[in-house]
Amino acid sequence: MTRTVPIDTLAAEIRAGNRAALARAITLIESRREDHQARARELVQALLPHTGSAIRVGITGSPGVGKSTTIDTLGIYLIEKGHRVAVLAVDPSSARTGGSILGDKTRMAQLANDDRAFIRPSPSSGTLGGVAAKTREAMLLCEAAGFDVVLVETVGVGQSETAVCDMTDIFLALMLPGAGDELQGIKKGLVELADMIAINKADGDNINRANTAAASYRAALKILTPRSLHWFPPVLTYSGLTGAGLPELWQKILDHRTAMNASGDFAARRSQQQVKWMWAMLEDRMKARLRSDPTIRAKVKQLEARVADGRVTPALAAEQIADMLR
Repeated sequence: MTRTVPIDTLAAEIRAGNRAALARAITLIESRREDHQARARELVQALLPHTGSAIRVGITGSPGVGKSTTIDTLGIYLIEKGHRVAVLAVDPSSARTGGSILGDKTRMAQLANDDRAFIRPSPSSGTLGGVAAKTREAMLLCEAAGFDVVLVETVGVGQSETAVCDMTDIFLALMLPGAGDELQGIKKGLVELADMIAINKADGDNINRANTAAASYRAALKILTPRSLHWFPPVLTYSGLTGAGLPELWQKILDHRTAMNASGDFAARRSQQQVKWMWAMLEDRMKARLRSDPTIRAKVKQLEARVADGRVTPALAAEQIADMLR
């Protein structure tokens, strides 16, 4: 259906808040077909002037930390405050089959049933950082459709989380209380990237453990260099289940935006993200050419075989492939 709808018509439907049109458009940008990709680029370009005003929040954490529950409860809180919330939830893809569960809608039952929210699970498909290859474009489409808060849930299984920092305004790392020695459990790279750390499940018997974990993280952050000279990452405790502490967490997100705007870091970060996006897209196009050009693909297969049996070094093979692209 998307192929027969003119781009200007599809863009107008998205701007009017047509959820079905938004879903079709995201399917279009996720397609690997060359004709679909050309249409997707045209669509994003047409909608670009109507994007950029949303608050973009990246949320990560290890499996079991309660990301989906947190997003569900936080999303309902924001909707009650008058916001429209889009959730781009990236599911882990199987490294062997490429399949993914895409079960986030079942884990965000409240948001999934609210017309003021839009949830789009997308397979990560092996993309570095646990972020779907087209999440950036999907985020822009959601903004053009009138969603003023975009929450990006990353896989959070230990791979580099740099990608989510390159497309969001604030990076929130969720942690668990009482999970052994918190300091030993810190992924230094993750904590250095975080603009805020939040300890989930601070309810019932866990409150004391959550406060202890928060104190440990605060101490650890003092010896790390923050991402911005104008913002020191706070450490909060909250309960995704009961909602306790979520208003304070959201206020810190707003405080971060205010501080970044006042210092000029907000505009600088958005500009840097655009440039990084360009390079990421260029890498994708180069890889697509390797896959689509039959002559190059055949030569690459031959080089792979020669590298595998030790006749050619990986460095020399990479140089030869680069020559083909030239």
